[in-house]
Amino acid sequence: MGFFDKLKQKVSGDGSELLREAEEEGYVELGTDATAESTTKVTVRPFVIEDFESIKPILDSLREGYTIALVNIRPLKDRDIVELKRAVNKLKKACDAIEGDIAGFGEDWI
Repeated sequence: MGFFDKLKQKVSGDGSELLREAEEEGYVELGTDATAESTTKVTVRPFVIEDFESIKPILDSLREGYTIALVNIRPLKDRDIVELKRAVNKLKKACDAIEGDIAGFGEDWI
């Protein structure tokens, strides 16, 4: 019997048994049943942005899902800051669309 079945069984009564157990132990232990979602592999891929067109493979990789993209922005930063801002804004919009996150670390990586 899984955790949710036990929880459902305990809660379907008056719920006092679950509360009593939590008070006695100080915590409620959750089951750690492995599911298909937890066994999905996350891929970490490095990329380099040399021009605005370089973001297409990054966007494709992110849209596939389960990808962490490490993007070196140094080449474009040295050449054209306006184009860099455009590329980063495009990446931000893509991250928002897939409900992901974007963050910078160091001066040359996002």
